[in-house]
Amino acid sequence: MTRAGDGARAGDGARAATRLEQRWALFHRWGPYALLATGTVLAASTARVLGMTRAEVYACAVLVVATLVLQLWWGRASRGRATPSTASTVYFTLRIALSFALTWLNPLFAFHAAINYFDIGRLLPQRLVVPGLLAAAVTVAGSQSGGLPPDDATGWMVFGGVLGVNAALLLVFSHIAGLEEARARTQAETIDELERTNTALQQALDENAALHAQLLVQAREAGVADERRRLAAEIHDTLAQGLTGIIAQLQVVTGTDDPRLAREHLDRAAALARHSLGEARRSVHNLSPAALADDALPQALEKTVAEWEERTGIPARYTTTGTVEPLHDEVAATLLRIAQEALSNTARHAGATRVGVTLSYMGDEVTLDVRDDGHGFDPRVRRARDGSGGFGLDGMRARAERIAGSLGIESEPGLGTAVSARVPLVRHD
Repeated sequence: MTRAGDGARAGDGARAATRLEQRWALFHRWGPYALLATGTVLAASTARVLGMTRAEVYACAVLVVATLVLQLWWGRASRGRATPSTASTVYFTLRIALSFALTWLNPLFAFHAAINYFDIGRLLPQRLVVPGLLAAAVTVAGSQSGGLPPDDATGWMVFGGVLGVNAALLLVFSHIAGLEEARARTQAETIDELERTNTALQQALDENAALHAQLLVQAREAGVADERRRLAAEIHDTLAQGLTGIIAQLQVVTGTDDPRLAREHLDRAAALARHSLGEARRSVHNLSPAALADDALPQALEKTVAEWEERTGIPARYTTTGTVEPLHDEVAATLLRIAQEALSNTARHAGATRVGVTLSYMGDEVTLDVRDDGHGFDPRVRRARDGSGGFGLDGMRARAERIAGSLGIESEPGLGTAVSARVPLVRHD
């Protein structure tokens, strides 16, 4: 069961509970008027049949008006009230007294007395609910037994039996109502807790999205700094050394009178210049992953491996596993850079005869593996010797870590090297 499903069910339950509360609110507002009108019409219709005197009829009229005035007063006084109070207790007491008097004069006013069963929990504090129910039961039982007071001992016995049945039913229904109220309260608390949980979850998702966006911005900024360091290292390792060699060759030319020797050193200087120009172009090309401009990461990696194989003459095989998904630009660029650096290291240092590159989509992460069968090395010895493990390895590791990934190196002398990068699968857009 998902949190989204819980939230939907909680919302449906809350709406159903709200509709039920609205219906009860309408009944509590207009029910007393409707039941009073019903009792008044029935009592007026049966006054002569029941042998009511003129004084009793006038008394009923006065009590009906008093009940109506009391109800109108409570309609205004109860606005905004949701719990029992002193005013609600006084209102209930006066209403049940008027109901009892009306039922005493004409049993059919018990229709109005029945209203006391429905809203007693809203009007009386808990300690007065049972006495209030018993008072209502006496009123209704008097009507059911033929009116109060009973005419003889048999009438009193019937009244007592009816009252006992009413009281027992009231106690049972009161207990059931209490259980239902507790269940409803528990359900409401559960709904509130689910809403709070969903709100907290949404806030966490929003915060996670903001952190993710911030992480990508930091990754871009760190990537710019990393590219600057890479260019500095490449200029130092390639262009600066090439220019130094060209100067040395030209110095030999200026210091010799032998045309053959001069031509030989000029040719070397030209070769160094062409090589340095090629290195400069390569460095500029690698400043941004142009391979991703028109292709997704799998196609860009396949082309990169093919070009590397053609340039170095070393057999290389590229494989994609899993379900391919569009990756965020930062993730794709990071994996492509790591692959390029790993292949560059292989060409320079490994002496390999075979290379394999595998891109794997594995649920919520992507892995890139670059393996070769070259000389291999002992990573511990390399770190101990130069304190870092090499500029290329540290650069690849830093790239992976900037997007919450990791880089692993497995290598042994004579057994080749395997570079494995694992990064989160962050989809495009």
